[in-house]
Amino acid sequence: MNSAITSPEHPDPSWRGDGVLSSQEGSQDKKKDDQPRSPSSSHLAYSILDIPPWYLCIFLGIQHFLTALGALVAVPFILAKDLCLQHDPLTQSYLLGTIFFVSGICTLLQVFLGVRLPILQGGTFAFVAPSLAMLSLPTWKCPEWTLNASLVNTSSPEFTEEWQKRIRELQGAILVASCVQMLVGFSGLIGFLMRFIGPLTIAPTIALMALPLFDSAGNDAGIHWGIAATTIFFIVLFSQYLKNIAVPVPVYGREKKFHTSKFYLFQVFPVLLALCLSWLLCFVLTITNALPSAPTAYGYLARTDTKGNVLSQAPWFRVPYPGQWGLPTISLAGVFGIIAGVISSMVESVGDYYACARLVGAPPPPRHAINRGIGIEGLGCLLAGAWGTGNGTTSYSENVGALSITRVGSRMVIVAAGCVLLLMGVFGKIGAAFATIPTPVIGGMFLVMFGVITAVGISNLQYVDMNSSRNLFVFGFSIYCGLAVPNWVNKNPERLHTGILQLDQVIQVLLTTGMFVGGFLGFLLDNTIPGSLEERGLLAWNHIQEESEETARASEIYGLPCGIGTRFCTSACTRGLPFWPRPECGGQGEVGVSQLTLCSRDSSAERPKGAAETAM
Repeated sequence: MNSAITSPEHPDPSWRGDGVLSSQEGSQDKKKDDQPRSPSSSHLAYSILDIPPWYLCIFLGIQHFLTALGALVAVPFILAKDLCLQHDPLTQSYLLGTIFFVSGICTLLQVFLGVRLPILQGGTFAFVAPSLAMLSLPTWKCPEWTLNASLVNTSSPEFTEEWQKRIRELQGAILVASCVQMLVGFSGLIGFLMRFIGPLTIAPTIALMALPLFDSAGNDAGIHWGIAATTIFFIVLFSQYLKNIAVPVPVYGREKKFHTSKFYLFQVFPVLLALCLSWLLCFVLTITNALPSAPTAYGYLARTDTKGNVLSQAPWFRVPYPGQWGLPTISLAGVFGIIAGVISSMVESVGDYYACARLVGAPPPPRHAINRGIGIEGLGCLLAGAWGTGNGTTSYSENVGALSITRVGSRMVIVAAGCVLLLMGVFGKIGAAFATIPTPVIGGMFLVMFGVITAVGISNLQYVDMNSSRNLFVFGFSIYCGLAVPNWVNKNPERLHTGILQLDQVIQVLLTTGMFVGGFLGFLLDNTIPGSLEERGLLAWNHIQEESEETARASEIYGLPCGIGTRFCTSACTRGLPFWPRPECGGQGEVGVSQLTLCSRDSSAERPKGAAETAM
């Protein structure tokens, strides 16, 4: 559906959604472009239902993969020490390939069957804290001989059993906890709770996804502030200052054969270009020895050869499979800890859904889409536990931020990103090569991305009367406690001892998650302190929710693919399912036709008239 889009930044009617200026097509599409468009979607190079050319999908998918790469790589490396794998880079590469592969599967499931927004799925830090807490128990502490590189034999059966029994314990806990998440999603419980969740709950939740990460982003960037600042400079230059600059590119067409057209390169690929240029700069500084070669020197990790062991140890071809480490085991302590991580992950994901919908010009997700999205995320965690990633999966806030910077909201790009993840998991050498991106380059990118996510969260307050002292108190107190409480608990974990180990783990995980603390306080205070619906922003919020349930565009975006929701909408069996789409089955029977977006034969078809753009 490469329908023309008239952008306020590109008022020329020859501007096409694929970023190319074509004088021939401009005159033909001018009438279509004269139709009014809302500001929510007119700033996008591609809206959620547009399908870019296949070659753009590949490059944009790689860009999303690179955006998520830092978090994807970090999770297995963080767990490596407590799994007794710090001296076994080969097994670390296996875990890395497995998490790539499972993340690809979960991404495709979420785009096709879940919430159906362009959100990448990947390993979650919400599971890291309870996992490390479980592995720190005396039963699971690594033997001394596994901690000494000169004593450990990574190919011995004894060593293999040592690390595999630990990851099997993680697998069992994740499998059980994922069933809880599936139950919460598919039963409609999360959708039921959404009627009590307004802007004063969503705003601190989304903002606190990124605000507490300033420490880790700053530490990564601080490895070499010069390289990090260069990365930030390139991203800002491309995405803000050069976004209206069209670059001539060679194009092959049926009528004119080879000719030159103009392409908005900097608007579509700002992150990918910035990462590649900064990576290249680090490579040049490495081979010229401009960067220090001593491991203890400042800036050493900016070198491109510090992660060479990952590339040399990774196999060329390896397909991960369920149960590759053996039969999972289950313990009560592990299950309770991971369930706490699941709660935090669900709160984060709901916030991601709303942020993503705003950035891609889509209506807010209706309840059935939220139910389905959380249920599919639970299914993704189940698959992650079965494959043995040592972790679960969740929606990636970093990639939500990338949508705002790139102005590309097409979900087909995320489908391409899911396929890239699958390939990276199978071809180990390629994935390992991407893993060698220097840390300060990733840190510079995170500083930009997390800033955008924070701003998106705060922008939800536009529905609320911020002249009200009540609302100022609810938001200010919630977001401040979301920063202060986790900081204190991390510094004083011994103060939370209740005598019950499992309860201690649950309390510690919840109170060290800023999103949970801030979101819970916002939810509690907003629903208990007296205030009018208009003052709380719920009148405007509920109006948007009602529109998202009723409009043709919501059915078009959040309905199941290939018209499944429309085809079975009259069935008594599906009508009562809380995760099933609710298109209008009478009067406006044409609504469901647009659900064929992902399996349409004619990708150039015009969008149906009923699919009107809605304001953010």
